[in-house]
Amino acid sequence: MNNILSIVPQTSISSNDSFSIILSASPVVKFVLLVLMFFSVISWAVIIFKLFEYKKAKKNSAKFINYFRKTKNFSDINKFSQSLKNNTLAKIFKHGYRELSLQMGPDYSSGNKDTDSVHRALIRGSSSEITRLERLNGFLATTATVTPFIGLFGTVWGIMSSFHSIGTHGNANLTTVAPGIAEALIATALGLFAAIPAVIFYNLLLNKLKVLISIMEEFIYEFLNVSEKIK
Repeated sequence: MNNILSIVPQTSISSNDSFSIILSASPVVKFVLLVLMFFSVISWAVIIFKLFEYKKAKKNSAKFINYFRKTKNFSDINKFSQSLKNNTLAKIFKHGYRELSLQMGPDYSSGNKDTDSVHRALIRGSSSEITRLERLNGFLATTATVTPFIGLFGTVWGIMSSFHSIGTHGNANLTTVAPGIAEALIATALGLFAAIPAVIFYNLLLNKLKVLISIMEEFIYEFLNVSEKIK
């Protein structure tokens, strides 16, 4: 009876110690947990980076559009854009200004402007910026999709280990099945810990990107409206 009582507290303590469970886990489960930790750490790094990037992009866009609306002189705006780095609207402006400058060369005559070509140049610039702003978002989508299944694999492996222990020891007491079940639960929990934030912030970043795209589209039409008045 004393031997039984001495075993029970030790089992409950070790089952509550997640770090001890991880250290005593099978090599396969350890590898699964390591992969899940990798996805979790990298996805949080991506989330923090993209939140700062989108916040800065929105702030810089507001700064440029205010100068654009105040000045309306394309030559001055072009000089201003040269001093800006990684400004989304400034880069789009450069595409449109370059095309407009080519059309208004030495042979330019009033009414000889091709607005469609300017529009296409602006669209190319915005597409390039959208692609740049979308980078790394795919990793969050991958994390949200893949990590639950990786965690599920670790769960299945842990349960298989429990059944293997039952077969080896010939009984199904708590001491036999607890380690495998604990491994399985930790793999499940870590898979969800990696996937849930990735899903939430992927959707949040997608909405922020849509706002930036809307700002780009509005700027393109403003650029075209101003350019049409140039003679």
